[in-house]
Amino acid sequence: MTFLTLLPLAVVMVAGTQLVAAVFFASSDRPRAASLGYLAGAAFVVLGGTTLAWLVVHLFKINFTGAGRGTVERWIDWFVLALLAMLAVVVFLRRHSGPPRWMGELQHAGPGYAAKVGLLLFLGMPSDDLTMATVGASAARHDLPWWHLLPFVLLTLALLALPLFALLLLGRRAAVVLPRIRDWANSHSWLVSEAVIVLFVVITALDLMK
Repeated sequence: MTFLTLLPLAVVMVAGTQLVAAVFFASSDRPRAASLGYLAGAAFVVLGGTTLAWLVVHLFKINFTGAGRGTVERWIDWFVLALLAMLAVVVFLRRHSGPPRWMGELQHAGPGYAAKVGLLLFLGMPSDDLTMATVGASAARHDLPWWHLLPFVLLTLALLALPLFALLLLGRRAAVVLPRIRDWANSHSWLVSEAVIVLFVVITALDLMK
């Protein structure tokens, strides 16, 4: 496994409410400031969450050597599979949940409030917590150094920044594009998430079969 294998899980991180919130911020009274605040809050949580999972598994592994280390790696693989199974269930159950009502207030958000939303939204979403744990644990299980988490974090932020990029590149035409991004995230993003989860299940299962 390399850091490239972890990258598709960034789609799971942002699919649904997270991307919808980014659209609202890009359509707000202060779109650039609010969007950057939201990205800052999200970056803090994603980097911290994946780092914590990586550190816990890494410290757990260094206590074992030889045959014991191989057994521990199998335990970690089963743990990751359990996380992925829970993640698949959470994504499926939330597929028609839609954005919460409070998102209508984001139209008037400043950067400070947007940063708090980014923090709380990514901390409070079970799908994000499970994804961060999966990424960090998988990286540590395959002895990837900590910095290999950074491409995953950066891709997550880049996907969240898509509405802001649309605003900067398209100007007034973004008023047409942004609602389409929002509607797609509401309707179809869960299917992409499930496909990514299945792919990662296959990769982890292959590790177990070695």
